[in-house]
Amino acid sequence: MTRADSAPRLVAGPELERVVGFLQSLHVELDSAIEPSTPNPHLNMILHLLHSHSEGRLVSPSSMVAAAGVPYATATRKLAEIKQAGLIEQRPRTKSGKSFSLHPSRELLDNFSQLADRIERIARTSFGTADASDNSTSYYYGGSYQAAQATIAPPQALPRPLKLSGGLRILVHGDPTFMVMDNLKRQFEQLVGTGIHQRAFSIDRLREEALRNAERGKSRYDIIAVDLPWLGEFVAKKIIRPLDEVMDITRLDPADFHTAGWRAAHWDGRPFGVPSQTTPELMFYRKDWFATEGLEPPITTQAVIDAARHFHAPRQGRYGVAWNAARGTALGHTFMMTCAAFGQPIVDLPEIAGGYDADHLGDGGFRPMLNGDRALAAANYLMQLLEYSPPDILSMSWYERVRPYASGKVAMAYGYTLLAPYFELDDSCSAHDNTGYLPHPHGPEGAPIAPVGGYVFCIPSNLAPDRIEDAVDALVTFTSPGAQKLYAQSGSRTAPRYSVGADPEVRRLSPIFELVDQMSWRDELQFWPRPPIPQISDIIRICGHELHDMLRGIVSPRDALDRAQARAEDIMGQQVT
Repeated sequence: MTRADSAPRLVAGPELERVVGFLQSLHVELDSAIEPSTPNPHLNMILHLLHSHSEGRLVSPSSMVAAAGVPYATATRKLAEIKQAGLIEQRPRTKSGKSFSLHPSRELLDNFSQLADRIERIARTSFGTADASDNSTSYYYGGSYQAAQATIAPPQALPRPLKLSGGLRILVHGDPTFMVMDNLKRQFEQLVGTGIHQRAFSIDRLREEALRNAERGKSRYDIIAVDLPWLGEFVAKKIIRPLDEVMDITRLDPADFHTAGWRAAHWDGRPFGVPSQTTPELMFYRKDWFATEGLEPPITTQAVIDAARHFHAPRQGRYGVAWNAARGTALGHTFMMTCAAFGQPIVDLPEIAGGYDADHLGDGGFRPMLNGDRALAAANYLMQLLEYSPPDILSMSWYERVRPYASGKVAMAYGYTLLAPYFELDDSCSAHDNTGYLPHPHGPEGAPIAPVGGYVFCIPSNLAPDRIEDAVDALVTFTSPGAQKLYAQSGSRTAPRYSVGADPEVRRLSPIFELVDQMSWRDELQFWPRPPIPQISDIIRICGHELHDMLRGIVSPRDALDRAQARAEDIMGQQVT
């Protein structure tokens, strides 16, 4: 059992700020309403420290003294008492160590969280908001103690601040999870002790920038986010370093990652990245609409077509299903995952129990499988979906497919879990609290699978040697359970670790976390639908163009697949450089 597993309930992020704010306001009211009164310097300084911690602001000893509300000499003595009690950690800000910042210790965060729980129970009891069904009553029967064992501590400040000239530089994808990280920048700057500069691009531009960066004498980025299918290409082109060369892998607690996500971060058995987000693509469906019409959740492709036909009413502005059908990368991904739903990988991977073997791709020699019977069945399924899709479906990609679903114009949508905040966090959306989640509906020869998407954080091969150690420390911090929990509390719906998905506070945020954990235990999370062979980006682009012509009616499904197969064979016969 790790220390995080045995820690008591901890308040982090928005919850920490809320509770501290309440106590600060209450303290001001008590001080001003009752005379005479005596300042409480210990409490004043602790609340100031916690409030600054929640906002990501550095705290100096002088600011703590100023917050005490008592004369300087008294405040200095009281601050020393707090330090002696082990409630404050100090971290050097300069090489000399004469200047340092103050941070709440693990003990302070633990104690404060327990206090916050007791305050909440007292408020519920005193003001009549508690009821017999409230889970808080389980506290008295050991319930809160048992739940506390699975609760994750917030991320801790590094004992040694990063010494990176120009700050920490990160290259990421412009999706909701990475934008949550950007919103938390000030807090993470406090944790790592340096400025953070994050550049975000669309998926195609992200790959182009990573390739350009690899050609530079020295990397502009300390950490880069790599889409899972790119891993083989980036290894073959020596764009990223094997992590076991630069760090002790046990620091990451590998067993805590979802199995498919952790395996997808490897090439030839070596780890090249750390999952920063594991976001399977699922089927979102309006469970309220299905219940009203007496329809079962659509677990097969035929059920999807039947339900889409049932709900499709263009004259009323309502459509059956939304999906990635935009030309190029978006549609290419859709076709690969649809092939998988029909039991067909896009290359001739060896079949194993539970799917196909994508753990041994380094040997190469694979042949594309884009025009077989199952691939044709997948293409025909997309043609059927087209009949019950919104009119702009052929330009619909990652975000566009979820927006009409969120607003109540579409009954079903294929979407990554990272897109769920568009309706889970917006109670004005029709789909808010009315969405069910399923693995990809499967064809006659397929099985329920949830194709794993997301990104791994990697260290560039051309990163200056004197920056590697600090980049590794940052990588460990950003992918830690505490950081991942903070992302979830701030709006992310991706959780690459079992411990985060099992955290009771996280589970209360969305059903997605528990469902994804269950899918992983059932071995439904799979990364073979998008095997990270070095040529995968070209194959995705080929499929995305040829099948777009098919959807537009320019070529037949058979001709589109034959053309894609021929072009893919040419690509896979070439050496990746």
